[in-house]
Amino acid sequence: MKFVAVTGCPTGIAHTYMAAEQLEKTARALGHEIQVETQGAMGIENELSAAAIAAADAVILAADIAIEGAERFDGKTKIEVPVQTAIKDAGSIFSQVAATE
Repeated sequence: MKFVAVTGCPTGIAHTYMAAEQLEKTARALGHEIQVETQGAMGIENELSAAAIAAADAVILAADIAIEGAERFDGKTKIEVPVQTAIKDAGSIFSQVAATE
């Protein structure tokens, strides 16, 4: 499957990037493709293109803040989780998506 994700925490430093890294690592291990946008202290990094969003089977929003541009994902299958879930148990997020299919 193809995924896009956005990670963000209130301070936008460590946990934002730890969640992004764990989602990428877990997706690869499960044989999925993923592109992750981070929203943090440095602003938006690795901004997802409209084409990447359109091609995605599902969207993962791993954030403890309001995601900037969340309307981009309207009409897509979305899984919303706290940042800590992405860091500690990213596999469960991908399992949730499989359960909605």
